[in-house]
Amino acid sequence: MSRFRENPWAWIPTLYFAEGIPYFVVNVISVTMFKRLGMPNGELALYTSLLYLPWVIKPLWSPLVDVLRTKRWWILTMQTVMTLGFALLALSVSRSVFVWSLIVFYVVALASATHDIAADGYYMLALDEHDRSMFVGIRSTFYRIASVFGQGVIVVIAGVLETRLGNIPLAWQLTLGFAAVLFALLTLWHSLALPQEKKNEEAEPVLGQLARPFVTFFQKPGVLLALLFMMLYRLPEALSVKMLTPFLLDPRSAGGLEMSTAQSGLVYGTVGVIALTLGGILGGFASARWGLKKSLWPMALSLALPCAVYLFMALALPAQQWVVYVCVALDQFGYGFGFTAYMLYMMWFSEGEFKTSHYAICTAFMAMSMMIPGLFAGWLQEAVGYGGFFAIVMVCCMATIAVTLMAAKQIKDN
Repeated sequence: MSRFRENPWAWIPTLYFAEGIPYFVVNVISVTMFKRLGMPNGELALYTSLLYLPWVIKPLWSPLVDVLRTKRWWILTMQTVMTLGFALLALSVSRSVFVWSLIVFYVVALASATHDIAADGYYMLALDEHDRSMFVGIRSTFYRIASVFGQGVIVVIAGVLETRLGNIPLAWQLTLGFAAVLFALLTLWHSLALPQEKKNEEAEPVLGQLARPFVTFFQKPGVLLALLFMMLYRLPEALSVKMLTPFLLDPRSAGGLEMSTAQSGLVYGTVGVIALTLGGILGGFASARWGLKKSLWPMALSLALPCAVYLFMALALPAQQWVVYVCVALDQFGYGFGFTAYMLYMMWFSEGEFKTSHYAICTAFMAMSMMIPGLFAGWLQEAVGYGGFFAIVMVCCMATIAVTLMAAKQIKDN
């Protein structure tokens, strides 16, 4: 067993698969589930956007994960909490009473954000420098597999059960029960497979220096411009993302594409995620060849302009499913390619003292940039319809162009 635990292949793939599943259940599957249970778009976008909050504020308690207990303890405890959370979600599903499901989703979100901190810290402590470099692609790959599984496979399972049972709440209860069983097995596996990590000698003084990373972050040159870039670069995606699944599911009389739950899982959660992954891979190759400065404009345009496919679909309401698949794939490929510049910019801005803490703060603003526009996206869509809503999304592309102009100058000046 000792030799087994020393092999990173025994736990890295499953750990990062387990890191991805709750994130996508909380932030993506919740949208589909509440839509199928009848929640109006305005409330749907508001409540599910607030689920981003734990990822926004997780830098506030990340030092505590460093100094209290071990990363292994935090991983297993949070996985146990998420297993119980999925089980409670299965029991709380109802067509008319959403409050209990929302409360449990928030608990799972908090546990998932804490699990992210512990898993990434554990990875750094349990592996030497050579293995950390060697397995970085493996962890990313299995997180992407979790993305396909969470956004695609689980939604398809729910859709098939909806069709066969003719009972939407029961279908989602069984689907979430399946997620609970899966996570229980992952937790059991990690209790056996995760080795005890080395003691983090640098963790002891952290509590006495909690404020320093935050103070120095906001003292960095160009911080206001950086915050504008982090908040506005993805504005078109941030405004539209909570309405994409409702657009696929809503009847044509309401301006939607009237797809089934299973079809939406395939088009957005599977084909879309695969295209997103391919775009991200190509973006990585391009950025390695061009660097951040030369990559910025092609990637910004790639992220912003493909949003037009949703305006096209909202106006044309194509009946052929292959058209929808192609449009979603184009948008997600462009987003995956364009998002690379966003990640590179955050890494560039985080360089210097407290690099890790500053990058964590950047990711908090990244989550905030998705949360805030989503809060009112549903009400905006209800007010102007899907055609008007996606036209506004296209106008938001101007924000991407504007902050890219400023960032390009900032990178050049530095």
